[in-house]
Amino acid sequence: MKNEAFRDTIGTLDETGKRKFVFPKKPSGKFYRYRKWVSYVLLAILVANPFVKINGNQFMLFDVLERRFNIFGFPFWPQDFYLFVVVLIAMVVFVVLFTAAFGRIFCGWICPQTIFMEMVFRRIEYWIDGDRGAQMRLDKQPWDAEKIRKRLLKWSIFFLISFGIANIFLAYVIGSDALALMMQQGPVKQSGNFVALLIFTGVFYFIYVWFREQVCIIACPYGRLQGVLLDNQSINVAYDFVRGEKELGRAKFNKKEDRAASGKGDCIDCKQCVNVCPTGIDIRNGIQLECVNCTACIDECDAIMDSVGLPKGLIRYASEDEIKKKAPFRFTTRMKGYTAVLGIIVGILIGLLFLRNDVEADILRLPGQLYQHKGDKISNVYTFKIVNKTVHDINNVRFALIGQKGKIIPVGQQTIKLKKQGMAQGTLFVEIHQYLLDGEKTKLRIGIYQNQTLIETATTNFLGPRHFD
Repeated sequence: MKNEAFRDTIGTLDETGKRKFVFPKKPSGKFYRYRKWVSYVLLAILVANPFVKINGNQFMLFDVLERRFNIFGFPFWPQDFYLFVVVLIAMVVFVVLFTAAFGRIFCGWICPQTIFMEMVFRRIEYWIDGDRGAQMRLDKQPWDAEKIRKRLLKWSIFFLISFGIANIFLAYVIGSDALALMMQQGPVKQSGNFVALLIFTGVFYFIYVWFREQVCIIACPYGRLQGVLLDNQSINVAYDFVRGEKELGRAKFNKKEDRAASGKGDCIDCKQCVNVCPTGIDIRNGIQLECVNCTACIDECDAIMDSVGLPKGLIRYASEDEIKKKAPFRFTTRMKGYTAVLGIIVGILIGLLFLRNDVEADILRLPGQLYQHKGDKISNVYTFKIVNKTVHDINNVRFALIGQKGKIIPVGQQTIKLKKQGMAQGTLFVEIHQYLLDGEKTKLRIGIYQNQTLIETATTNFLGPRHFD
């Protein structure tokens, strides 16, 4: 039985439990070139997103403190939180479906952590410290002038990039306009945002200087979800153990030997797939939570196979059933179930978006206040809050009772102006003849009109006397 002891600990810890830093070999090859272009496009999108506006709305905004969110330029207010939840559920189900079908490809190709680590910080590290061997020698080297110079240069560049990432991240959280205002007014007047910027900078700097691949292995829960999301039909970066081991297992390459006739596997045990792995695992041990499907081992193995005259594809995108049974990929019942659930959620979301109003109003009785007699009329006092979710001002907003005779008297102006993406709130009185009431509690529908157009309705209770004299 194959030794599975490696699964008892993560690959970045040694036998004593201490951190084992990974010095991966600089990758190269077809997939690495593709990943670079994908990464550059995604980095451009990531940087541009908070600065692009659609109808005055930031393309992506996640203002947790103010509970305002924009997704693809579509604004979600606190009153729309249920829509935001449905969007998040749909995204989670999509990730589950995508993982069940194609494994952890998201981590290797799309995840911002991987893109920044492998395509930004790691490339700078190769430029300053050199490739795997040079980095390992520099790590063991005493703190002489060369090591101090390289470390200071690398850490300074890492800090500047971390500061830039923190600015972009802050633009997603507080908005690009607020970020620009902070730059104009300076850190003294914008001390709260500036402190947040320094905290984000420190977090990113810590991650990319020291924590690194530990984010994917320890902090991110996605890797652990693989165990319940993957099956034998899921496509992953996988080692073809049938071809690689054969009858006699792995063996070093001997150019004088007919390997096909010897019974030895095509794996020549060069360990280059291990040396190039950014999380330090041996892909030949099978699916592991540390694997981020970055394809570096595919490129490296293909280059080795080509150099010794053996077919490429010993490590490739494949499912376990394809490797063991030569079975083609098929859309399993479980995947169909995820697809159906995703379709239902998306359908619900579309329906809710069509039912969503551009204006939302809440009218509530003032707490602790009883009704008042005004002759033969009964008066109740209410507070109102009206939210304009559009990017246009709404003028001449007024209130009127629907299906009930009576009078609404706002405190202050008779008509209200709603600024774009703004809110108006205040107090109003409702007066109704006591003989028109249903009793102690009467349901009211209050219409909010722009000129003569009904734009929203709100319901509330109207209190009156239990018996009439």
